[in-house]
Amino acid sequence: MLSEQQVHQYHEDGYITPDFRLSQEMIDEIRVLHDRLLVKHPEFTNYCPNVLAYDTGFLNFARIPEILDMVGQVIGPNFALWNSSFFAKPAHGGHATPWHQDGEYWPLRPLATCTVWIAIDRATPENGCLRMIRGSHKERKLRKHNTNNAANLTLNQELDPSEYDESDAVDLVLEPGQISLHDIYLLHGSEANNSPDSRRGMTLRYMPTSTVFDRAKARELHEKHGFLNHADRTLYLMRGIDESRQNDFRIRL
Repeated sequence: MLSEQQVHQYHEDGYITPDFRLSQEMIDEIRVLHDRLLVKHPEFTNYCPNVLAYDTGFLNFARIPEILDMVGQVIGPNFALWNSSFFAKPAHGGHATPWHQDGEYWPLRPLATCTVWIAIDRATPENGCLRMIRGSHKERKLRKHNTNNAANLTLNQELDPSEYDESDAVDLVLEPGQISLHDIYLLHGSEANNSPDSRRGMTLRYMPTSTVFDRAKARELHEKHGFLNHADRTLYLMRGIDESRQNDFRIRL
């Protein structure tokens, strides 16, 4: 569980690195699943936007009780898993992730998600660790983004340079098995990986069930802006009830 101070820090800074750490056995299991995914789908060498669509074995790590306890502390007792992605960032040319806010891409109303980021390898400034701007979530609004379709980026929506000062960024250095939690409005990104070491990271996206996963909005974002189509996501009710009474949960874990 997070301490009271850590919960306060999450809401104050927009992210937290808990004391919790996955076991080496769990990390090895995730690596095996990811290797298996790439054998079948080499197009995901840098980034897979939805690993659960290809292998539900990744769900085992989305329901770790300690992780669910911490998520519940920061977004409330009723929440669902709506996605899991994999940012692989291989050695000698792993793609950068531009500065962005997660909510720019997502069909949620109101916007709310706690992302759990799991370090599968050591994440350092040299191999492209996450970079955060503390407190940048507090306005609770989306800032201006521009489209950047460069081939060496994992995502195509990039914060307008007028919206942030990169000198305010902090590096999130993590050891394998460590995790971070961050808010949907937090400004963050990561550099390319030109080092000899891979920097794999897996994300788990949990939303409070007071939020509605809007499939019509997902299709609209895809058709109008070319965003990834989230309309077919399976929603997994992880704890509690559907407060909104509008979500179409297909599975409860």
